[in-house]
Amino acid sequence: MASYFVLTLICLPLLSLTTPTELSQTFWINIFFAALLDMAGTLFLVMSLSKTDLSVFGPLNAYKVVISMFLAMLFIGEIPSTQGFIGVAVIVLGSYFLFPSSQDSNANRLFHLLLDRGVQYRFLSILLFSIGTLPLKNAVVAGDALSTTLFWCLIGFPLAVIAHALFLKDNFKQDYQKSKQQLSQFLYLGGLIFLMQYMTMIVFSQLLIVYSLALFQLNMVLHVFLGWRIFNEQHIKQRLAASVIMIIGSLLVLKA
Repeated sequence: MASYFVLTLICLPLLSLTTPTELSQTFWINIFFAALLDMAGTLFLVMSLSKTDLSVFGPLNAYKVVISMFLAMLFIGEIPSTQGFIGVAVIVLGSYFLFPSSQDSNANRLFHLLLDRGVQYRFLSILLFSIGTLPLKNAVVAGDALSTTLFWCLIGFPLAVIAHALFLKDNFKQDYQKSKQQLSQFLYLGGLIFLMQYMTMIVFSQLLIVYSLALFQLNMVLHVFLGWRIFNEQHIKQRLAASVIMIIGSLLVLKA
C-alpha cells in the first residue's frame, strides 16, 4: 500500500501530460481490471518474496508462459504444437533443479517445490498477472503507454487500501510507524516500479505479448545472481543452470 502511495505521488503531476476525457470506455474498463488483477498479483508476489529465496522466485516467472498457454487453450481454443508442449516440459524440468534434493525427505525435488508456501504464492501471482496481461494490452492499444501507466498506478492505490483494510484490519498505526522507518526504501521501490511499468507498457505498445514475455524471461538470471550476491543464497550454480533450462523452454514455447 505504501508503494502504491508513492506511485500516486509520482503520477499526479504527470496527469497534465494526458487527456483523460479523450480516453475511450474500452480503455477505462480494461485499465480497471488490469489494475485490479495486478494489485492482487503484487500482493501475492510480495508474500512470496517474504517466504522464498530470490534465486527461486525469479526463475519461476517462466511459468507465466506455461499458464498463459493453458489459459489460451481453455478460453480461446489455441492448441499448441508439439514444440510448444516440449517447451512446457523443458520449463518444468528446469524447475526440478531449483531446489536441492533433501536427504531428510523422500519427496522428489518438484514435489518439494510445489509444497513450498512461497512458491505457491508465486504461482498465484503469476496466474493473476497472466490474466491481467490481456486487459493491460487492450488498454495500451486503446490509449497509450503513459496514460495506461498513470491510471494503472492511480486505480491500484485505493484497491491496495481496501486490501490492507480487509487483511490487516487494525494494524494501520503499527504499519504506519514501520513504514516511516523505511521511507527511503519505499521511495526507491515506488520509483523503480513506475519505471518498470512504464517501460513494460512501451514494450506492449510495440510488440506482441508473446514476444514481450520472451524478453521478460531474461530477468531470472539476474534474480539468481542478486540472490547469491546480496542475500548470500546458496546453490547458485544449480539455480543458474535451472534458469538457463527454463529460458530455453520459454523460447521453445514462444517460437512455436
